[in-house]
Amino acid sequence: MRHRQLMELIEQNPFVTDRELTRELKVSIQTVRLDRMELGIPELRERMKQMAEHSHDQVRSLPLNEVMGEIVDLQLDKSGISIFEIREEHVFSRTHIARGHYVFGQANSLAVAVINDEIALTASSDIRFLRSVHLGEKCIAKAYVRDMAGQKGKAKVEVFTYVGEEMVFQGNFLIYRSTVEENTEGGMQHEDRH
Repeated sequence: MRHRQLMELIEQNPFVTDRELTRELKVSIQTVRLDRMELGIPELRERMKQMAEHSHDQVRSLPLNEVMGEIVDLQLDKSGISIFEIREEHVFSRTHIARGHYVFGQANSLAVAVINDEIALTASSDIRFLRSVHLGEKCIAKAYVRDMAGQKGKAKVEVFTYVGEEMVFQGNFLIYRSTVEENTEGGMQHEDRH
């Protein structure tokens, strides 16, 4: 019974930590670790690595080192997931609360990365911070391309960022993308200006 619950919880949220599993299953952390070992389920870090290796597509719109967070799943023009751990350099020293531009930056760079194009730039965004994020927390951003047909050369991308099961950020991004006609040398010159 507990093994089945454990497998279901990890299947629903592959990023769930052992500590979160202890709260859900009401058992000790040692029990969760033993159950995972018996079932052959790797720890969170290994699960993330496996997901990244099996990610379907590669980012086209910007170099991977310019994406804030680690992309663990990407289906171009459909969806993407990235993880960003809040470290000492990302927080205010007095409060240990993450600076907002890091949480926004993760969402914004994922919204651009999910676009299947050489040139993708943020045109506008409508964002909401739902709660502060603290030192040591892992932000899991999930991006969904919602509409690409409505406006020529633009895509609408919705991003939700979670810490555990709690949503901490929501953003709607309008992303400019080059069209087939702009993918010529002139389009590349346009890219170089940015």
